Amino acid sequence: MILNDMILQKRKDLEELKQRMPLQRLQRIIEKTERTKPRSFRNALLSARHLNIIAELKKASPSEGVLRENFQPLRIASLYEYAGACAISVLTEPHFFKGRPSYLKTVRQVTRLPLLRKDFLFERYQLYETAILEADAFLLIAAILSEKDLKDLIALGKELGMDALVEIHSDAELKKAIEAGASIVGINNRDLKTLKVDPERAQHLIPHIPKGTVIVVESGLSTHEELLRYKSLGAHAFLIGSALMKSGDIVATLHKLLGKKEAAVAEEPT
Repeated sequence: MILNDMILQKRKDLEELKQRMPLQRLQRIIEKTERTKPRSFRNALLSARHLNIIAELKKASPSEGVLRENFQPLRIASLYEYAGACAISVLTEPHFFKGRPSYLKTVRQVTRLPLLRKDFLFERYQLYETAILEADAFLLIAAILSEKDLKDLIALGKELGMDALVEIHSDAELKKAIEAGASIVGINNRDLKTLKVDPERAQHLIPHIPKGTVIVVESGLSTHEELLRYKSLGAHAFLIGSALMKSGDIVATLHKLLGKKEAAVAEEPT
């Protein structure tokens, strides 16, 4: 299964990273560094705008391969902010998504939007690394973590000034996430084992999420009407990557998703 392959590769990469940068050294760096004040990811998802879109920087995906040959993270991040995204998701996994951890720090220099680190995170070490990379939030996948580990990582994230987006795919994972203390839950319509998208997954799960929890719908989103339907069910925000990465005009595409009338504007911000 591809999920297992991705986790095994991440564990291998992590062991190599620990050899170069031991945990104690990471912790010392955090202690000595005056970190830039995090931007509230949670607040961004609850902003009063009509629709809240977390726009994703993702060069490739396991299901579709390379999505954008001319991948310029800094320019794209600037376009996302200009076009009305509420936050930016940054893929940092290098093998299957062609991402880089360094994208976080560089993208932060060109946008005021909160940044979400999207990767396979399952150890405290990775959260210290994420804080040093200056992310404002991080993804946790309930399917690959125990309730105890989820709870521990959510708590550590808070200590480090970062929000956790906990991704779920089923009722059992929702229960695990809520009992672990998740305040932001992302429903991924894509099955991580088969990579197929089921748009009914979010429709089924949203009504079961406790009031007060921020709800994000992920994967397979490509139209304004889809977002409105999920919003009517109770979703607060939407994570969109592939539809934007494959677009020839990112600003126009994001405007169409948001339902803005000026969808045909030129891509270059003034």
